[in-house]
Amino acid sequence: MTTLAATHPTLLDVTRRLDPDGKIDMVAELLAQTNPILEDMVWVEGNLPTGHRSTVRTGLPAPTWRKLYGGVQPTKSTTAQVTDSCGMLEAYAEVDKALADLNGNTAAFRLSEDKAFIEGMSQEFAQTLIYGNEGTEPEAFTGFSPRYKDISDGQGNVISSAAASAPDGAAENSSIWLIGWGPDTIHGIYPKASQAGLSISDKGQVTIENIDGAGGRMEAYRTHYRWDCGLCVRDWRYAVRIAFDAEDLLATLASGPNLIDLMVQAEEMIPNLGGCRPVFYANRSALSMLRRQIITKASYNLSFETVGGKHVTMFDGIPVKRCDAILNTEGTTAGNSVVA
Repeated sequence: MTTLAATHPTLLDVTRRLDPDGKIDMVAELLAQTNPILEDMVWVEGNLPTGHRSTVRTGLPAPTWRKLYGGVQPTKSTTAQVTDSCGMLEAYAEVDKALADLNGNTAAFRLSEDKAFIEGMSQEFAQTLIYGNEGTEPEAFTGFSPRYKDISDGQGNVISSAAASAPDGAAENSSIWLIGWGPDTIHGIYPKASQAGLSISDKGQVTIENIDGAGGRMEAYRTHYRWDCGLCVRDWRYAVRIAFDAEDLLATLASGPNLIDLMVQAEEMIPNLGGCRPVFYANRSALSMLRRQIITKASYNLSFETVGGKHVTMFDGIPVKRCDAILNTEGTTAGNSVVA
């Protein structure tokens, strides 16, 4: 019965959601996170049933300075293909029909469960978007961190403060990301000929077999949630990771990592800010410290604008948004450090 209580709503769960009038009350979503990165992503249908294959230019043809009566050797460009995979994120909600029908609040109770499942799947996607690694979890997709993990990995789009790259063995680092979204730069993908976004399928009334582990049956309502999704980094130059020691950042305002300088460096690493939709992402503690650092500077780079009816923080004209999926317990960034 312990397992049943953990996977299926009980009578206690229902009574905890009733208001004084016996109706399903509005639930305060205390576990909800702020991850606007899900709203900013550009989505493109993949060209494979399991993901997307991109062709990228790896070399340019070399021209020749020709002299009179001299020959020119023909040359060509080189390309490579990169395949990004999608993962299948799924969940089922099941509730005893008799329980859901209590007080005639069936639809309202199931809706309250839908909200929780949607939030749970959104948080899981956001976490995977940042930290997903097919090497350790083949069922998922590879996110940003495994792709931008080392300053010396040849890509170079990782900026790190000295403390973040110090090999102290402590998982106390965090990151600010600058992502340039676009169909030709970095975007989300969904499998070929499939549905984009989260799908919710009401399976209606079903009979659950062996509900009690002893061959018993139960009439229940079932809802299926599915999200086939992945990440395509078509042009790696349009993402920059700013790694820093979160403990040092929060310890002191004066001597902690200079986020302003690091963010300016990140901007200059993007080839063309006008050719994408650039957005900075930081967690709550980093965003708070950024605003405090900027207030102490003579030049004030931070502004506030209304975009799409929402109040948005801007740094040098680029939106800076909070992403709760970014942790303060990241590992050490390897390679050479950029002191800030």
